[in-house]
Amino acid sequence: MTAEQLERPCTRSSSEYLLALRDKSLNDGTVELAHLDELHVTHTPRMGGVDSEYTRTLAEVEAELPPILVHRPTMRVVDGVHRLRAAQANGQIFIKVRYFDGDTTDADLLAVALNVSHGRPLSLEDRTAAAERIFASHPEWSDRAVASVAGLSARKVAEIRHNAAGTLLQPDRRIGLDGRSRPVDSTHGRRLAGELVKQNPTASLRTIARQAGISPATVADVRSRVMRGEDPVPSRQRGHAAAVAGAQEQSAYRPPQRRPAATKSPAELGSIFDILRRDPSMRLNEMGRHILRMLDAAAQVARDRQRFVESVPAHCKAQMSELVHGYAEIWEMFAEDLTNHPSPE
Repeated sequence: MTAEQLERPCTRSSSEYLLALRDKSLNDGTVELAHLDELHVTHTPRMGGVDSEYTRTLAEVEAELPPILVHRPTMRVVDGVHRLRAAQANGQIFIKVRYFDGDTTDADLLAVALNVSHGRPLSLEDRTAAAERIFASHPEWSDRAVASVAGLSARKVAEIRHNAAGTLLQPDRRIGLDGRSRPVDSTHGRRLAGELVKQNPTASLRTIARQAGISPATVADVRSRVMRGEDPVPSRQRGHAAAVAGAQEQSAYRPPQRRPAATKSPAELGSIFDILRRDPSMRLNEMGRHILRMLDAAAQVARDRQRFVESVPAHCKAQMSELVHGYAEIWEMFAEDLTNHPSPE
């Protein structure tokens, strides 16, 4: 894989560039043969090192294993250490490789991203250590950007960053997955977004995000808080003193009287779903059927939400809530994309 093929685009965030590298490393690039004696293993994202049992399992596989990824300038194995050890155990002289020509920092991060997305999963300890290394090399990355590479939730990454705050550089701005730089303290942006939501409850997440200078995901959280009658800024972000003052004002804080025009009852949503489900253009293609299956699952929740809530074990409710909130943001962005996407003439 040549440097020209994977030239770092100046308009993209480092994390976005790295994820593009990951996908290209798995699917693109010329496959070549490398002599096993030329390859080195000097770093692995696995804190426990090589798993000998997994190596034996791979060595017994008769099918051809995928090429490994090698950092050409150093001939260091970036991804595929277990496949390399299996080849050595089988007495092979050569192994199929794809080459990466980037710098060593990107090679280290690429090793994490690749092991998160395929092959033998990294443990939570491995992924936590990887996040800490990313903080050291890229302190300007947002929590979501780090999470996308390390295979953790943004909340877990924020916790790791907080625990290591005394040893890390703390830039006043961070670069998100979309490549945009935003202030670390989003208090002002959240308050502005809250006012914009009250003024225009039907405005899209992206429109408010651009006006308030915060991410669409943060706008989604602000909108949820405003609609529940809460302060747009979480108490932990306002600080202890501000939280006390906010609690005093909370009784006077009222949600906007208007609901977004798109809000419909479960029965109305069910009628729309029935129309889509009967539409041949949806039923007679694979992607259409896949979308209908996802919508059917959502329809079940709409019909019997309370029973689903009661069925979730108490110790899983917090994680389930975080997951559902995250998917809700994605669904809302999907809805906006559908609204804004031009229909074919």
